[in-house]
Amino acid sequence: MFEILSDKLSAVFRKLSSRGKLGEKDIDDALRQVRLALLEADVNFKVAKDFTERVRERSLGAEVLESLTPAQQIIKIVNEELIKTLGEGQSKLQPSSHPPSVVMLAGLQGSGKTTTAAKLALHLKHSGQRPLLVAADNRRPAAIEQLVTLGEQLDLPVYREKAGSKSKDVCVHALKQAKELAATWVIVDTAGRMHIDEPMMEELALVKKELKPDEALLVVDAMTGQDAVRMAEEFNSRLGLTGLILTKMDGDARGGAALSIRWVSGVPIKFIGIGEKVDAFEPFYPDRLASRILGMGDVLTFIEKAEKTFDEKRVKELEKKIRTASFNLEDFLSQLREVQKMGPVAQLVEMLPGASQLARRLPEGMEEKQLKKVEAMILSMTPEERRNPNIIDGSRRRRIAQGSGVKPQDINQLINQFRQMQKLMKMGVGGKLPKDLRGMFG
Repeated sequence: MFEILSDKLSAVFRKLSSRGKLGEKDIDDALRQVRLALLEADVNFKVAKDFTERVRERSLGAEVLESLTPAQQIIKIVNEELIKTLGEGQSKLQPSSHPPSVVMLAGLQGSGKTTTAAKLALHLKHSGQRPLLVAADNRRPAAIEQLVTLGEQLDLPVYREKAGSKSKDVCVHALKQAKELAATWVIVDTAGRMHIDEPMMEELALVKKELKPDEALLVVDAMTGQDAVRMAEEFNSRLGLTGLILTKMDGDARGGAALSIRWVSGVPIKFIGIGEKVDAFEPFYPDRLASRILGMGDVLTFIEKAEKTFDEKRVKELEKKIRTASFNLEDFLSQLREVQKMGPVAQLVEMLPGASQLARRLPEGMEEKQLKKVEAMILSMTPEERRNPNIIDGSRRRRIAQGSGVKPQDINQLINQFRQMQKLMKMGVGGKLPKDLRGMFG
């Protein structure tokens, strides 16, 4: 995400950092480059102009000009103004005081609306809620079948009626079904079109009047840039939106939609889609996204992903093994598989402070290939070899290499890296790494 914008902003800040004391001309030159970077990232012109003017006004104060580290102060200001542009605090779903709460999803065809309905339902399910999906896109039978299929895969209930039924009637019947099932949330996938037209808007307005939803969310494709911003404005003026869900954020190297849509439309972003998998869906945090844009990582999201994936009991067992220096390749393989469950490695690396540049330099898919290669090498070892790599001599190396399709040198490299990792873990146990970080490394 935001690869182009992040690279350009990093270059501007590196240049500022090399100058020491800064004058008004230095700040103006830097902000001119920042404005150009925003415009090249397809950020709305007015948003880019307002943003740089706010940063300039604050940067010309004594806090920056008289600081011993003026460049760091400007980066701090840019970060704070980015958060302000993106919407400041997290905007959560607002539940009804009388369940079930109702979410109405709107959007054009191709925005990922139906898949997003399933992702949102799964997110709510993982939060302890009981969601019911409603297939109200009766103009497109394929959308109904798609939602039913996703519901079966994710073990989520789906209410449907035969194609051609009126969306309004489907919604009325679905609400009755929700009460019978004691559902806490009802997520309605409404009809979409290839383009905004009057019949679609009239139908959505009718459905909204009937449903009286607690949340009316627009699903927009982040990769459409300024078209997404214009769409949000139009849907909001006609329907009165309570929030936005930006999809395909993982494919948006520029980021213009995310940076413009909240400021222009006034509608908060509530969730973002960051991949095709059903769990590639996150609540939207303005401060975390600003941090990613500036290459500062996103440690909080990384920790949340780790907490969801790693079993607490297993982590404690591993910590005990690390303390007694009995952590072996079987444990390493187990943790490797757990890390893979957290998502694409490149996305995880980007969340670590200072590592976003490294993630971009890695060839696409290389990290996953490397992990599979390591997994194949460990699986080619006997249980005894995994527990005690010290017994792996030349003939064992050749056998393991042949079984995993690699060279003996690769086996040497794996064993050496594993030994280095064991040393690092012992250092952590000795107190040089924070305790919570040791648990993550487990």
